[in-house]
Amino acid sequence: MNIKIAQLLLRMSLAAGFLSAVADRFGLWGAPGQANVAWGSWDSFVEYVALLNPLVPANLIPSLGWVATIAEVAFALGLIIGWKTRWMAVGSALLLASFALAMTLTMGIKAPLDYSVFPAAAGALLLYLTVPVGNQIHHTVSDALPTPNGQ
Repeated sequence: MNIKIAQLLLRMSLAAGFLSAVADRFGLWGAPGQANVAWGSWDSFVEYVALLNPLVPANLIPSLGWVATIAEVAFALGLIIGWKTRWMAVGSALLLASFALAMTLTMGIKAPLDYSVFPAAAGALLLYLTVPVGNQIHHTVSDALPTPNGQ
């Protein structure tokens, strides 16, 4: 497989994961308590943010939820369009690693393992390491496909 195709698939996978989580916290995947719904509402998500950040003052928890949400949307959009891919990838890796750490410290190691947070963080780091330095706009689908002359 061409590395450009693998990078493109990784970018789209990471972006889909971020956007799915954001959709869930706004109830787009269903209501709280429904099957396969993690939060189902902003309030449920904010409660989860509080659980993961017990040392953060309660009045700052909603802001922390918004910071995470905005970061996830920004990284997802950047990865989809291929804008500053290395920065989007390293930011994604750091954000996912912080989620993994918070989940591990507050809920135990099983939670981030069940949600594949470690592999997602590692994938984002791998993307960062494989994208050439200086790429401002990374390849698109058409750039990743082989050309008739095989390159």
